[in-house]
Amino acid sequence: MKARYIKKTLSVALIVSAMLGTASCINNLDISPIDPQASGSFDQNSVFVKTYALLGVTGQQGPAGSADLDGQDEGESGFYRTIFNCNELSSDECVWAWQENVDIPQYTNIAWNSSSQRTEWVYTRLGYNITQLNFFLDNTEGKTDAESLRQRAEVRFLRALHYSYFLDLFGKAPFKEHFNNELPIEKKGSDLYSYIQNELKECEVDMYEPRQAPFGRADKVANWLLRARLYLNAEVYTGQADYGQARDFSTKVIESSYELSPRYDALFMADNDENAKAMQEIIFPIRQDGVKIRSHSGSSCVINATRIAGMPRIGTTNGWSCIFARAALIQKFFPNLENVPMLPGNVEKPGAGELSSDEKIDAFDEQYGTRTVDMIQAAGDDRALFYSGIGGGIRKIKTDAITTFTDGLSIVKWQNIRSDGGATHHAEFPDTDIPLFRLAEAYLTRAEALFRLGEDGALADIKKLRERANCTKQIQTLTERELIDEWSREFYLEGRRRSDLVRFGMYTTSKYLWDWKGGVQNGTSVSSFYNVYPIPVSDLNNNRNMTQNTGY
Repeated sequence: MKARYIKKTLSVALIVSAMLGTASCINNLDISPIDPQASGSFDQNSVFVKTYALLGVTGQQGPAGSADLDGQDEGESGFYRTIFNCNELSSDECVWAWQENVDIPQYTNIAWNSSSQRTEWVYTRLGYNITQLNFFLDNTEGKTDAESLRQRAEVRFLRALHYSYFLDLFGKAPFKEHFNNELPIEKKGSDLYSYIQNELKECEVDMYEPRQAPFGRADKVANWLLRARLYLNAEVYTGQADYGQARDFSTKVIESSYELSPRYDALFMADNDENAKAMQEIIFPIRQDGVKIRSHSGSSCVINATRIAGMPRIGTTNGWSCIFARAALIQKFFPNLENVPMLPGNVEKPGAGELSSDEKIDAFDEQYGTRTVDMIQAAGDDRALFYSGIGGGIRKIKTDAITTFTDGLSIVKWQNIRSDGGATHHAEFPDTDIPLFRLAEAYLTRAEALFRLGEDGALADIKKLRERANCTKQIQTLTERELIDEWSREFYLEGRRRSDLVRFGMYTTSKYLWDWKGGVQNGTSVSSFYNVYPIPVSDLNNNRNMTQNTGY
C-alpha cells in the first residue's frame, strides 16, 4: 500500500445516531471523531458501523473536506465509483465524455499502464478498507457472545468481498489479516481464491438467516451469492472451471425467501429502501441518503454523471454530463440501430422558453417518439431505460469522435426520483441505494452455469427475467452471444461488465468488438494482459513483496 495515501486508521468512525442494540439502520449515520491511537479505546458498535459505511462514504464529513485517503480527488476515491470506473468505462456499455480527464482516454480505449492513477485509486481504496476491517477483527478476537460473533462474521464477509474485487481486477492482492505494521504479502490466483471461499464458508454459520438482517447488512444469502459469483469465474481466477458449484449456490439463493421485483426500474429509484417490492430483490445494498450520506462516489456518480441540465426529470440540480451509452449497449436492445427512436436530422431546435418544463419537453419529444417510454415500447423491453429526445441537446447514436455528452444516447436507469412520487431528501445528493447484490444475478449465474454444463433449464431462468421486463421478443435458442448480451441487458451500468466480458473471452480479443475498443472507431482487439489491471508502480516501490502482472 502506498504509505502517503493511508491516514491514521479509524481516525474517525461513523456513529449510528439511534441504535437498537447493534441491529442498526446503516443509513442512519452521524459523524463523530474516534481516534483509537489517541484515545486508547475501542467502541465496538461504532467501528462496526464504520465497516459498512466504508462502502458508501469517502471521508469524515462528506461529500468532501476530510477524506479517508490523501493525495487524490476525494470524489473519485470511493469504493463503488473506483470499481465502477474499472468495470464499466473500459467496456462496451458506456463512455466518459470528458476525455481530457485523467486516464479517461486510456480507460475508453483499454490502453492504460502501470502508472495509471485510476488503477491506483481502486487499489488504494480496497487496501484501505481491508485495513479498517482488520482493525475491527483484531479488536474483537476471542469474543464469544452472539452479537460479537455475528458482527465478526459480517466483517469477515466484507473483507472477503474486498479481496474478491482484488482477485477480479488484479488477479492478486496485497494480503493481510491483521492490523499491524508488517508489509502485506502477495497472494494470487488459486491461493487467493481458495482463501476467499474458505472465509465465506467459515463465516456463513454466524450470519443472519435469509431476510432477517436489517436492510443494509449482509445475510447468508449475500454470502451464497458471492460464492456463486466466484465459482462462475473460477476458470478465470484459477484455470479450473467449477460451474457445478456456481449452479448449486445460485440455486440456494433462488430458493431462499428473496423474490424478483415486479418493476425493474424501481430497483434503481430513490425509495428502493422503502419500496417493499424492490427490497424483496435487493440482497445486499450500499446505503445512500441525500442528507446523512453524501459523497460523489456512490449513486450520486451514476445519477449525476448520466444527466445534463435540460433533461426531463433530471432528479438532481447537478447534471455532470459525463456518461453516455456506447452504440454497442443500444444494440443489445436494438440490433438494427436504424430502429432506435431518434429526432430527425433536420429537426428545428425550439427556443429555450419552449423547453422550460418537463411537460414542454415531453410534448416536443412525443411528436418524434423519443421519450424514455417510447424507447421502452420500441425495444419491447422495460430495461431499455434510455433517452434520445431534445432535453439537454440533440443526441447521436454513434459518434466518429468523442467530444461531448450528446455523442451517444442518455442512460436514465439510475434515478433520484421515488417510485411513489414523493419528495427526495436532497436535490443534488441521491437517496438511491446501490443494489450491489440482487436476486437477478442468481438467475443469470445459474443460467450460465447450466449452459456451460450442457444441462437443461438455462433458457427458463433467462425467460424469468425477461418476463419481469415485459420483453416482447422471445429467445428460442440460447447461444453464448445471447447469454452475454442478456447479462448486459439486465445489469448494464451496475459496475460488473468488464468481469463478464473477460469470462466470455471477449474483453481483449477480436471475438467481440465494440465502438472505440482499442481506440478504433469500430473496435479492434488489444493485448490479453489487459484482462487484469497492473499493480501500481507506487505500491511496487513501497512493498517488496508485490510483483507486477505480466505485460506491464
